[in-house]
Amino acid sequence: MRILIVEDHIQLSQALKHHFKDQGHAPTVVHDGETGLQFLKQEEFDLCILDVNLPSLSGLNVLIRSRQINVTTPIIILTARDGVHQRIEGLDAGADDYLVKPFEIDELDARVRAILRRKPDNQSSIGEVGQLTIDYKYRQVSCGGENIRLTKKEVAAFECLTASYGRVVSKSGLINYVYGIGEDVNETTLEVLLSRLRKKIAPYGVQINVLRGLGYFMKADP
Repeated sequence: MRILIVEDHIQLSQALKHHFKDQGHAPTVVHDGETGLQFLKQEEFDLCILDVNLPSLSGLNVLIRSRQINVTTPIIILTARDGVHQRIEGLDAGADDYLVKPFEIDELDARVRAILRRKPDNQSSIGEVGQLTIDYKYRQVSCGGENIRLTKKEVAAFECLTASYGRVVSKSGLINYVYGIGEDVNETTLEVLLSRLRKKIAPYGVQINVLRGLGYFMKADP
């Protein structure tokens, strides 16, 4: 899952980043409202965690402007303001949920799960490639009902390539999907990850091929 974190408190933003990375997600962190709005406009995320008090552009204005241009990314507002008026203001502006600082990380996780459960699906939550099936909701890859043992990053790479089946995914696009935008990840790290993944899915008739200079694509045996 791709998560955008817009938070100017460095320690909190890094803590959230590491928390979601440990869960196998791809978090992207920015520290001001203008940059956050640009990311929401230009990139696709499954979730945005948005602080209200931000430099350059407030989180509330980021929320309002993103909804005005039909950005549908679910957004959780984070704020130190605990007044009812501020809560209503954020929800009326288009926030999907509202969490007051300080908060417990377990509560944030629960709210994230609740939002994703009620998010309308534009596509099936199940994908099939060769003998393999991927459950996008629960992020599991299986064959005949038996789960394949993949790491969280391997599942993310498989998910990205499966969702783009029949199309080439660029190296940078795959890195951004698996690790998050702006992460210092080189191509060698990606190749090692894909090498491990190839070995695990090859017995099921699924291949990851490379087009030099372009990127990767997935192919299943006929």
